[in-house]
Amino acid sequence: VYLEESGGGLVQAGDSLRLSCAASGRAIRDFGVAWFRQAPGKEREFVAAINWQGDSSRYADSVLGRFTMSRDNYNRILYLQMNSLTPEDTAIYYCAAYWKSDERYFSEDDYRSRDRYDYWGHGTQVTVSS
Repeated sequence: VYLEESGGGLVQAGDSLRLSCAASGRAIRDFGVAWFRQAPGKEREFVAAINWQGDSSRYADSVLGRFTMSRDNYNRILYLQMNSLTPEDTAIYYCAAYWKSDERYFSEDDYRSRDRYDYWGHGTQVTVSS
């Protein structure tokens, strides 16, 4: 599966932004999916994930209640709705995916581990000014 993010940009603190991730190649319904982000000088960190069945979501504590991830399997698009943005949300945002059969071996922590995701987009920059 190939992933391509879009929707990033420069916004002010308190604004909202919606990121999209278009999937091509194999059907995205056969993959668990997630968003990660990487700020300058920091490691890539988990933001949100939805399992391949689409019935379970997980969020980083830092975005819980502000960000919402969704998936549209028919149109092969993932979304990350980001509200109440702060300068600390400034980062490159990446979408990622793992093949569904890998999930049988997952622990709870694995959904949040970038090492478990085999497919990545190139990222989209989000900059939040104060």
